[in-house]
Amino acid sequence: MPPLALFDLDNTLIDRLGAFRLWAAEFAAGRGLGQDAVRWLVRLDADGSVPMDVFFARVRERFGLAEPVGELWRDYRGRLPYLVECRGGVLAGLDRLRAAGWAVGIVTNGMADNQTGKIRRTGLAGRVDGWAISGAEGVRKPDTRLFEIAAVRCGAVLEGGWMVGDDPDKDVAGGHAAGLRTIWIDRGTGVPAPTADLAVDDVLAAVEALIRMSGGGDAR
Repeated sequence: MPPLALFDLDNTLIDRLGAFRLWAAEFAAGRGLGQDAVRWLVRLDADGSVPMDVFFARVRERFGLAEPVGELWRDYRGRLPYLVECRGGVLAGLDRLRAAGWAVGIVTNGMADNQTGKIRRTGLAGRVDGWAISGAEGVRKPDTRLFEIAAVRCGAVLEGGWMVGDDPDKDVAGGHAAGLRTIWIDRGTGVPAPTADLAVDDVLAAVEALIRMSGGGDAR
């Protein structure tokens, strides 16, 4: 059975923060809210840490919007997949990882329509063996069940596998709880370094590390 490499989606495989900033600029421009509103929206989002129902309730209140919270959130989920991009070389890196014998999957929290749209629009769907999205499965990272579902979808097992992500709790602690070794993506946000097995500053560095491990035989 192939060794397993699971990846977080937002701000690991794709630039979610960059996409959110583009969305915030569009949202503010479409309503004539100005640049101060863009900065406020980005601060409120707090790098994706605020639940989106709470986020849009605050947005609706601050700007006196007529649309219900659910409609604002639905429109956001429909638009964001068209704004996200993979970081340079990510798709080719995943191709190389699979060619090196790895089963590759995605484990992500979020709504099923939004996250599936991102995976398909960026081309990631054709570069991985499977994925597990919390909104579709009813469990969220760091719950170990989401990692287990992803492993099954990839035709692999958790034992001997790795989890790559930027969140110390959901990705690193969650991955360890699931029996995975972990690679932490340090994005320079000032978050205290978790007890990951390896820390890198870029997902491509994580991919290269996994490929080296498969060549050396200690990834299995």
